[in-house]
Amino acid sequence: MKKNSIAIIAVLILAVWGVYDYTKNQTETSNQQQTKEESEIGIKKGNKAPDFELLNLNGEAVKLSDFVGKKVILNYWATWCPPCRAEMPHMEKFYKDNEKDVVVLAVNLTNTEKNRDNVSDFVKDFGLTFPIVMDEEGDVSSTYQVIAYPTSYIIDSQGIIQEVFQGAINYDIMEKAISKIN
Repeated sequence: MKKNSIAIIAVLILAVWGVYDYTKNQTETSNQQQTKEESEIGIKKGNKAPDFELLNLNGEAVKLSDFVGKKVILNYWATWCPPCRAEMPHMEKFYKDNEKDVVVLAVNLTNTEKNRDNVSDFVKDFGLTFPIVMDEEGDVSSTYQVIAYPTSYIIDSQGIIQEVFQGAINYDIMEKAISKIN
């Protein structure tokens, strides 16, 4: 009887230790995966695009993460920038032709504008219908290290950066870049 009790206690101790060890390993693996995912946020190809929240022209908050599940052309631009002006008709046409699957999210570099009314006038003059948000403090363009205008990030439906273009892009370039991603 005493031998059976010792054997049962030994088995219980081993079982408890096994469950503890398994749970500890699962937690460590989960933490490692979480750390890996967090470290992948960045502005280079293959990085998860940094999320942000800015206000649109109507004062409504818009986040980049609102568009997870869709392909995104994230475009940094200003009204005074000639290449930006040249690419906007291409952006609008591409958006109209593909708005079911693709979002053009245009981030205006508002801190570089003479006044905010220029942005509203520009949008009306060009008949832009895609989402436009205002980077009033320049924080988002700083995060994305925008040094040339325009700059466009092609982001897949999981929020991963697939291409980066500095300078104006046209319809064909957008079509080619978007067709390569999921």
